[in-house]
Parts: sequence; C-alpha cells; structure tokens
Amino acid sequence: MDAVLWQVLAGTRGGPNRARLLRALNRRPRNANRLAEALDLSYNTVRHHLDVLAENDVVVPSGEDYGEVYLPSDRTRDHWDTVEEILEQLEEVGPPSDDGGQTGSESESAEPPQTDSTPE
Repeated sequence: MDAVLWQVLAGTRGGPNRARLLRALNRRPRNANRLAEALDLSYNTVRHHLDVLAENDVVVPSGEDYGEVYLPSDRTRDHWDTVEEILEQLEEVGPPSDDGGQTGSESESAEPPQTDSTPE
C-alpha cells in the first residue's frame, strides 16, 4: 500500500491535489461538490481525482451515487504515517498548479526519499 500511496499522491502531476482531497476527507467525509467548494477546485477535477483515489483503494464511497460521501479506506488509515510523510514532502515542494493536475505529462514523478546503502 505504501507504494500505491506514493504513486497516487506524489508520483504524478495530479498527486498534490489528490493529497489535498485525502487530507480534507480525513478531517470530514464529504461529497464531491462539497470538496470542490472547500478546496476551490472544479467539480470535474474533484471527480477525476476521487475516481483515481477510489480505483486505488485510497478512498471509499459511502451512500447513494448522487451525493455519495467519500472517506479514507481502512487500508489508507492503516498506512496513515506514510500519507503524513507524503503530505510533508509535498508541502516542502509548494502548492499544486491551478490546472487541477489533469494536463501535461503524467510521467513527472516525485520519488520517495531514498537512502544510500553504499558505504563511502
């Protein structure tokens, strides 16, 4: 799950916005419309990122299709220390671009911190 979290939250251009969504959902589960309002993102951008998060079992929907509320999955909660580490790293990098992270190359990545195991 750690690798999935790094890839989904820090491994692509849309990762910072997905991280913002996850942080907001951890504070209070809500639907896509409320998230869009709270984070000043377009509804379509929020839906896209929720779909990515749900496909990777980072968040789960609860309720009816219309107005369904999202919350972090149990697997994500079990790995919340990794989420916090990713959020801290993203805060050091700065805020996400205003394009919602849906345009441009998805190959740009922020790798997890590596430790050098070779002796000097």
